[in-house]
Amino acid sequence: MAHEGFHEDPNQLSNFAKDYHRIIQSTMEELEAVDWYNQRAECATDPEAKAIIEHNRDEEIEHACMGIEWLRKNSPVWDAMLREFLFKEGSIVGNENAMAGEESADAEPQESPKSGTLNIGNNKK
Repeated sequence: MAHEGFHEDPNQLSNFAKDYHRIIQSTMEELEAVDWYNQRAECATDPEAKAIIEHNRDEEIEHACMGIEWLRKNSPVWDAMLREFLFKEGSIVGNENAMAGEESADAEPQESPKSGTLNIGNNKK
């Protein structure tokens, strides 16, 4: 897992691969914090305490989004996948099935790439 440190010898990794790992690590930590704050907010009985905890949760969401945006800007694969799945109407799984050329009963018709693939290359800039 990414949270266990570098899987490979860091001396053999490019600076990009190290930063990529750092961003993924940081984003995972932010998402974990979102989950913790959300659970705390659900259990809070004092309205002001709940509001503070929800504010903290929302700050962590902001941080996670910043990490995801770095990944999008620095990886053609992240960019393509985020463009494919974010801010779409209809079923998430139905949209994925349509992208893969499968038809789902609950999927709305989606325009598929002309070549039948996403033409995604190297994950590195």
